Amino acid sequence: MAIKKIFAVVDEVKRHVENLSVDDLKAELGAPNLLLADIREIQERVDLGTIPGSKHAPRGMLEFWADPQSPYYRDWFEEDKRIVLFCAGGGRSALAAKALMDMGFANVAHLEPGFTGWQQAGETIEDVSATSRWVRRRA
Repeated sequence: MAIKKIFAVVDEVKRHVENLSVDDLKAELGAPNLLLADIREIQERVDLGTIPGSKHAPRGMLEFWADPQSPYYRDWFEEDKRIVLFCAGGGRSALAAKALMDMGFANVAHLEPGFTGWQQAGETIEDVSATSRWVRRRA
């Protein structure tokens, strides 16, 4: 069996999840029932910043943090919330949105152009490095 090309897999998943543009996300920001989750690695957040108001839910822990029966559960994952995920470019977040949908979350979407698209659109970036206990040491 041949290995499937990941970007073909991502493209297929994107046909089955809700893909938001930067403008779509901006229209939803501030809604009381919104969980905006940054699924990038912590170092990406520290180095580049994040979308204001987002919670960090690293991709590697997402399903464990979202499951109320898991010892790793984070109580900001609620079944009735609108969950919007983002990563750097929209690939990981599309796969993560599908994973949450497979778990039973009904109102899930992702930022299709990712944080990079948000940044390129000139939108506000929260400086995470100013408040994070994590730092990058330059060699």
